[in-house]
Amino acid sequence: MTSKKRMPIGIDDFAKIRTNDFYYVDKTGMIKDLLSNWGEVNLFTRPRRFGKSLNMSMLRHFFETGADRSLFDGLEISKESELCEKHQGQYPVIAISLKTAHANNYERALSELSTVIGKEALRFRFLLESTRLNDEEKGLYRQLIRYDQEQQGVFSFPEAVITASLNTLSMLLRKHYGKKVIILIDEYDVPLAKANENGYYQEMVSMIRAMFDSALKSNENLQFAVMTGCLRVSKESIFTGLNNLKLYTLLDAECDEYFGFTDEEVRQMLAAYDLEEYYEITKEWYDGYQVARANVYNPWDVINWCNQLLSSPDKTPKSYWANSSGNQELRRFISRLGDDVTRSQIERLLAGQTVQKKIEEQLTYNNMYSSIENMWSLLFSTGYLTQSGTPSGNLVRLAIPNAEVRFIFSEFILKLFEKEVAKDGEEADAFCRALKNGDITEVERLFTRFMDKTVSIRDTAVKKEFKENFYHGILLGILFYKSGWSVESNRESGGGYFDIAIEIEDESIGILIEVKYAENEKYSEACEEALQQIDDNNYIAELREDDMQTILKYGIACYKKKWFFRKSRKENALSP
Repeated sequence: MTSKKRMPIGIDDFAKIRTNDFYYVDKTGMIKDLLSNWGEVNLFTRPRRFGKSLNMSMLRHFFETGADRSLFDGLEISKESELCEKHQGQYPVIAISLKTAHANNYERALSELSTVIGKEALRFRFLLESTRLNDEEKGLYRQLIRYDQEQQGVFSFPEAVITASLNTLSMLLRKHYGKKVIILIDEYDVPLAKANENGYYQEMVSMIRAMFDSALKSNENLQFAVMTGCLRVSKESIFTGLNNLKLYTLLDAECDEYFGFTDEEVRQMLAAYDLEEYYEITKEWYDGYQVARANVYNPWDVINWCNQLLSSPDKTPKSYWANSSGNQELRRFISRLGDDVTRSQIERLLAGQTVQKKIEEQLTYNNMYSSIENMWSLLFSTGYLTQSGTPSGNLVRLAIPNAEVRFIFSEFILKLFEKEVAKDGEEADAFCRALKNGDITEVERLFTRFMDKTVSIRDTAVKKEFKENFYHGILLGILFYKSGWSVESNRESGGGYFDIAIEIEDESIGILIEVKYAENEKYSEACEEALQQIDDNNYIAELREDDMQTILKYGIACYKKKWFFRKSRKENALSP
């Protein structure tokens, strides 16, 4: 049996992937398209974890003088012999990533930028021995590799050196090699995001603007540049006067398939690891992003999911992408629920429908949250929403792309709901008391009041299981409030997994709840199905083992904001 390639979890170094037997999804066709579509300064905006850094590493290893050409053997670009002959290994390349520049104050940010530049400059120590540079030029180079006098390995440059650094280094490299330079800037907008969070945004805007003006505007040593980021920051913010900027956003058709995995690429990956049976669930959870004409999967999710399946084939999908950040954008958006964001808009999205919004692609970090229109644009740019269909100008139909992001939305909504429940402890206590006493009328009345405070799921194409899970979560949000109650969810008991089980130990009362979605508003049938499931699977077995003397069983049917509760007779510990 042929050994399978390892999964490149968190690896964005192209050479490491190609030389250490990691699986690689071939995106080298981007090189041909980038050269064919020619732009002197190219900006790609994509959500986080969509392969930006790996593609930048791939570009560096293709174009850089002295790079290992064999890294591209057998890949798509190797078929372009004339292009490879002309461009492969032909340019000095400056490649920096600004994703580590995330300080909590401006002075520290300058130090971090100095370190990024200094470490890249150190790759070119041969410039100190270059016969093509004079002493003054070598002095300029020494400024870029000067350590902090008090802390070896840490760089600290004056602002003027930082802003001129990329221009200076490109001038020195061109003079040494006699060829123009390619500049690659990955995650260009991270310093701006962090500056906005920590109160030094205007200083950082001025710094980044000066650096980019020097390196990218009228730089006679520049062959071309490529930048990546999550947002297209407003031209008036940092790209003032940069008329040579070519944009590749989520709405642009050129190079639309090179960030994210296409359906065919995912099928090939699953087949390579004998995981074809998981195709449908992989598609449901991680596909759905429409980038211009291309439909792509979240690559971070697919790689992590496949890696999990290789070790634990019985695992269910989870939200890898959400766990890779704080989800601040969505958190702030959901907090506006009931204010600028209407419940009906969220309900439509959760139900698999669309909302049409004006998308502003040129945002600044200091006004992202200033209006709800900007927040819709932010969710689109950062991958929480995707386009559906063809835009009409800047009017775009937005949708939640897949089950993973729908899960993230619902989790934040449920957390917000729990906060609302906590504010009204008396009413939550009354609901729990009615549930314990078997007072169906009061249970339904109080729960209806709680439901009026949150969203619902419309009866659309979204899978029944998701609807039931969402309402299940709302019910848990109330029950977890009650102190002294032991509440378990989705635990194995008897012959299956119950929805909710409650033990009131000081009264020896157990409660079993099964939630069903009442399709076509068939409430009675859904309640009976839920109660029958409790009996058929003997869900009360665990409650009996824990010496619950009285057991109540509830079947609950939900539809939009309507709920119907039905309970069977109470059972004592001796019931058959």
